Amino acid sequence: MKQVKKQDLRTKICESCGLIFSWRKKWEKNWANVKYCSKKCSSQKNGKKHSLV
Repeated sequence: MKQVKKQDLRTKICESCGLIFSWRKKWEKNWANVKYCSKKCSSQKNGKKHSLV
């Protein structure tokens, strides 16, 4: 199996917070349907931004 560098992973922008997030192995079969970077964002769905503190 070919190793992929982290910087070469596919990315998306979270529809809730706008954060850029990378592909994860657990999303392999469902990547086309992934919209949110985390469970927290998928439950909020109201556009609040992540704090970087």
